[in-house]
Amino acid sequence: MPSALQHTPTHRRPAGRTTLLSLAAATVLAAGGLAALAGNAGAADADLLANGGFESGALDPWSCSAATGGIVNSGARSGTYALKGAVSASDTAQCGQTVSVQPNTTYHLSAWVQGQYVYLGVTGNGVTDPAVWTPGGSNWQQLSAGFTTGPSTTSVTVYLHGWYGQGAYLADDVTLTGPGGGPTTPPTGTPTGTPTGTPTGGPTTPPPNVTLPVAPYIDMGAWPTPSMPDMAKAGGVKGYSMGFVTGVGCKASWFNAYDPRSGWAKDQVDALRAAGGDVKLSFGGASGTELAAACTSVDSLFNEYDAVVNAYNLRYVDYDIEGAAIADTASNDRRSAALAKLQQAHPGLKVSLTLPVLPEGLTSEGVAIVKSARDAGVNLDLVNVMAMDYYRSGSDYGNAAVQAAQATFGQLKALYPAKTDAQLWAMVGVTPMIGENDDHQIYNQSAAQQLVTFAKQNHLGLIAFWDATRDANACTGGSLAKCTNIPQQPYEFAKIFSQYAG
Repeated sequence: MPSALQHTPTHRRPAGRTTLLSLAAATVLAAGGLAALAGNAGAADADLLANGGFESGALDPWSCSAATGGIVNSGARSGTYALKGAVSASDTAQCGQTVSVQPNTTYHLSAWVQGQYVYLGVTGNGVTDPAVWTPGGSNWQQLSAGFTTGPSTTSVTVYLHGWYGQGAYLADDVTLTGPGGGPTTPPTGTPTGTPTGTPTGGPTTPPPNVTLPVAPYIDMGAWPTPSMPDMAKAGGVKGYSMGFVTGVGCKASWFNAYDPRSGWAKDQVDALRAAGGDVKLSFGGASGTELAAACTSVDSLFNEYDAVVNAYNLRYVDYDIEGAAIADTASNDRRSAALAKLQQAHPGLKVSLTLPVLPEGLTSEGVAIVKSARDAGVNLDLVNVMAMDYYRSGSDYGNAAVQAAQATFGQLKALYPAKTDAQLWAMVGVTPMIGENDDHQIYNQSAAQQLVTFAKQNHLGLIAFWDATRDANACTGGSLAKCTNIPQQPYEFAKIFSQYAG
């Protein structure tokens, strides 16, 4: 961003920002595939799980998806019995038990497991899933994690599962220690909070509770670092699309300068959320190395995406694919597979693709990227088009943005024939470049109002613009990084766009 087909990003990365923070921060997994303990149970804490060692010889009160769990009397870590999850190509054999807990309280979760990609986690209202897992091995390995309940949490569901096609797993000596509580009536079939037939694992993102029909892009690499809370207050928007996370090798990085695992700028994200808003975090953009090209395997790419989602507790992720990346079929397919895995690990996570467009619609490469995601099983929330920089002298960029949205709708209709028109319009996002574009054509306030009217008529999933910093109308030497180069009031475009409520 920005680009339709051609763009030299002269306004993107400021000189002087060369500090490269260490990318060696601790990942979700410690050595051997185990996560570090997040807390210690007190001396008076009780084990809240019933039949955690499975020594009753029966599953109850555990419940497993699609009858995939059973009790075996050989190969147990201790005692006589263990849980065996019969993983298949279409089921991860998730087993869970729901117990009562106290609000605002720290608990410790532990289990011994054996098998490939065995996950241990907990879900519940107000709880950030601390899920941990092991890559596998023939020996028993202990998984441990801590978590703290929310102010209204009264029960949680402990779960275990394997991974598609990775073979059966064993589990034994599962404990949940902390004050109070006890077994509650187990759910029927799949454990609470788990979509049927969908693998989980990795920290589970809370379901989206904030809609973002308007989320202007903000170049977090601008200098000085923009303040999203201040801009939101000035322009009346609730959230932003933060750009851009790229790669230093196969390691996620904020524009080659800051490690996302450190939670860089998370204080701004927290402030927006406290005010009732949220963010989308965007990977890619016009500059830097695209992670899907830098990471040569689906798993390594997934690990980087997963680490960023965890660091910011994201509900929305965006992938801005342009330049050479749009035609890199191998990278695009790798990204699609990693995104499918990411959504499996974070049920409810919304994914958007931001792609170049012409008034006639997505390019053939853009259509191929959407198709790749669809065929990999990605549940796309949005296809967001960069309605800018057409390099067509004399074009009306207001009309062109609407035409691009209409054409993209038609392309999505062909790709998703089972969806209704309303569902398809909700998949369309439009992002113009406000003011003077790089090709010196103009997208003005009238064009912005035209897009808002069109969005209201068709209930588009998103309207945004590039970028929020330029909307401040703080020109310095005519630089497009700081202003739109057209007459406007500060944050005038944000105020126009914020009229749209979905």
